Amino acid sequence: MSTQPVAHADEIAWFGETFTTIVDAVGAALVGKERVVQLSVACLAAGGHLLLEDVPGTGKTSLARSLAGAVRGSHQRIQFTPDLLPSDVTGASIYDPKAQAFEFRRGPVFANIVLADEINRASPKTQSSLLEVMEEGRVTVDGTTHSVPSPFMVIATQNPIEQAGTYRLPEAQLDRFLMKTAIGYPDAEATIGVLSGLAIRDRAGAVNPVIDGTQVLRMRQVARSVHVSRALLEFTQTVAERSREHRHVRLGLSVRGLLGYVHAAKAWAAGQGRNYVVPDDLKELAVPVMQHRMLLDADAQFDGVTILDVIDELFDAIPMPAAAER
Repeated sequence: MSTQPVAHADEIAWFGETFTTIVDAVGAALVGKERVVQLSVACLAAGGHLLLEDVPGTGKTSLARSLAGAVRGSHQRIQFTPDLLPSDVTGASIYDPKAQAFEFRRGPVFANIVLADEINRASPKTQSSLLEVMEEGRVTVDGTTHSVPSPFMVIATQNPIEQAGTYRLPEAQLDRFLMKTAIGYPDAEATIGVLSGLAIRDRAGAVNPVIDGTQVLRMRQVARSVHVSRALLEFTQTVAERSREHRHVRLGLSVRGLLGYVHAAKAWAAGQGRNYVVPDDLKELAVPVMQHRMLLDADAQFDGVTILDVIDELFDAIPMPAAAER
């Protein structure tokens, strides 16, 4: 069992209040989508990256902008297109004739929250330029390493409908996103609420900061100290192992994905005001964490089996341990 100190009650109380404050602030811009906002804030608190796959006009850009505004962070938007170059993302060394030396000009990736809009429209070479920075938090250009601001988070979007002229994200890059989710259309009541507030032209831009980057880093530190029982750790390991052995799965949950699952569960538990993870936390996050990391075989697609079906089958087949605080 881990000997790492468990977060104190006052730290968890602060985390829970801060979590709710951020969710409320971002939720003012993304009306009727509380769960998506909660997942996004949990992803930020866990130190992960978020992939949004949805149809146009559902608020993907607004989510990224409002989250950056709520945490008083710098925000950059990169519109991925087929002609985008890696240097357009990371930056490049430019020769300065006066100094007679090369000077590094930072690209838009040097921000606290980076929106990679329609990431699957760029070439694989440009997509891969995000790999190092998403994993390591740094960019290497001409042999020199440059660290990005901290905290750092990438929110990438892709359109599942218009696939002409797009490049599918490789599994190695998908695995670097802690969660994948969709915003979806708001319900009737939320839609009417949006329409009644047409006078507010830019809801995302109207979000006021509620915390700063230092507090985000503190949230990540508190989340890491949330307790996970050995029984729950064994359960997640079994889920990962069974996912790799499943008859319809070509690619199961990786070790990186398993680590991310536990980190996400810790942040989610802290957001609910607990310093320990319970089974419901794992159930709540199973789809956002696992769905983009598992690859089905051709037989599954022919039989009409989906990733969600496989995840449900895994959780039904593996006994969930009883909840335990310590």
